[in-house]
Order: sequence, then C-alpha cells, then structure tokens
Amino acid sequence: MNRVQGRRGHLAPAALALALVVSLAASLPAQGPAAAPRPPVVSADALMATLRTLSSEEFEGRGAGTPGGAKARAWVRDRLGEIGLKPVGDSFEHPFSFTPRGRGPAGGGLPAVQAVNLIGTCPGTDPSLPMMVVSAHYDHVGVRGGQIFHGADDNASGVAVLLEAAASCVRQPFRRTLIVAAFDAEEMGLQGARAFLAAPPVTKDRLALNVNLDMLARGDKGELYAAGLHHHPTLRPLLEPVAARATVRLLFGHDVPGSGADDWTLQSDHGVFHEAGIPFVYFGVEDHSDYHQPTDTADKVNAAFFANAAATVLDALRALDQGLR
Repeated sequence: MNRVQGRRGHLAPAALALALVVSLAASLPAQGPAAAPRPPVVSADALMATLRTLSSEEFEGRGAGTPGGAKARAWVRDRLGEIGLKPVGDSFEHPFSFTPRGRGPAGGGLPAVQAVNLIGTCPGTDPSLPMMVVSAHYDHVGVRGGQIFHGADDNASGVAVLLEAAASCVRQPFRRTLIVAAFDAEEMGLQGARAFLAAPPVTKDRLALNVNLDMLARGDKGELYAAGLHHHPTLRPLLEPVAARATVRLLFGHDVPGSGADDWTLQSDHGVFHEAGIPFVYFGVEDHSDYHQPTDTADKVNAAFFANAAATVLDALRALDQGLR
C-alpha cells in the first residue's frame, strides 16, 4: 500500500462485529425462517499458500518493471486462468508505461517503467447491471539496499483474497459482472489504477463500485476496517449486517477528510476511483511495525485472523452485489 509513512492512530469504531466461530457448518443452508446469515468459510491453508508464494524470495519483492515483478505477474495470471475467469480482450495482461515521479529527464533521464495490469471478468447473472471492480495490487517495493522487501501483508494478502473472491464468483456468479483487477505499480503512485481508468474495459458510468483489498493479514488487534462509507453513506446499511455477523471486528472509518494520515481515501488504488467519481469501499488493516520493511514476511501472519478477514470480505462482496442499485 502506498500509505503515508508512520503508524496511524486508532479511530473509534462506527460498527463493532459480534464474535462468531467459523465452522464447516457455516457452509450449510440456514435452517428455519429465523436463522441468521452466516459468513462464508475460507481456507486458511489456501490463503497462506498464496501469501507465502508471492512474498517468497523468488519474487524479489515484486517491484514494478523488475524480473521479480514479472515472475509474480505470470504466477497471478496463470491462477486467474486456472480459476476460470475470462480475460478482458485477448489476454489478462494489459501493459502500460509511466515515468516515475522525480525520475524524468530533470531527475536523471531514467527510462519509463514498463508495467502490466491483470484484468479478468466473472460474468454476472444480470448483464444489465453496472459492474463491480474488485482490485488488489500485486506489486511491492522490490529490493532496496540489497534487502528484499517481501510484502506479505502489503499486498500478497490482498491478492490472495482477490483470488478467493474470483473463485467464489466462478462457483456461484454474482448478480452483476465482477471485473477482477490485479494492479501493478501501486507503490509508485497508484499507476495501475490510473492506467485502468484511462482506458477502462467499459464506460465509467457502467462501473458501480470499486472494492479494493490492500493489507488484510496483519490485524494484530483483530480488527479489519472498511473505509469509504463517510463518502458513500448509502453503503453503510449494506455492510452493517456483515459487521454484525463477522468473525473479525469489522470497523468503519479512516475516511474523514481533514484527518491527515488517518484518512485513507487516496492512499491506495481506490483513491483513483474516488477521484473519478466512482464509489469505493476499501478493506484493510492499520499500519504495523513491519509496514514497508523487509520484515513484512509470511511468518508474521496470524492465519486464523487472515482467513476470517477474507471470509468477511467475501460476505461483504455478496452483500454489496445484492444491495447496490
């Protein structure tokens, strides 16, 4: 995530989750008219396998325009195909280039960075409905000073949940078509999201919502945030029931203008959608001591929290799909 450096302050929750136990029974149909919906079950082993792979030394920190980034891209691209998503156009790969800030001719004449977004779709049951973009950036900051910045939480975690969401959609399609976007070069100024919206696969008025996933695995307090409801309060009633049945503490906040570093509105790819007038919900955890450090590694992740956070996101995606007009 391209956040302002420094740990964020804790905001008072707008909604607290009730603690429930995730069990295999949660996948069974609700019994009786009074039975409450239950969050889905997500495999911690599958999530952690993806996270460990993407944050391994083999991918060298996944820097945009680097060999490690290319390896990560190929791995994620192949997974999208295996899941059964349809590519946008002839390929999941959508190349773009940009000149990093401060690196143009005045900054030494370094060449443009060649980056690639990965874009697929999962067709919905009602093609007339506006689409929902579910996104996570697969890049990280690469290698600095000879050290690999592994980026387990930032953002191998988001990619792992993105893949779970894609697989869930293929198994049970949403009402609206999902555009599944694995963005490149988020860490270099949200460049992948900017390239996507510069040439979107459909007109912007057909994009109902962006749900962005960035840093989901390190909720050391057991907390996951949904940001964006301050800007789009009509989404709150759709997510409050999700918070009430979630297996993590799903809190609303980090989106109030004028709150400095506590305002996450523009600090990951969803910020580009916000600037374009497209509603967003961003799911993520607060900063931790390993944020943007070489120590952001898989062994720091609580697998149970990660699985519960992923289940909460998948539950929220279904609620948003059903509730959006």
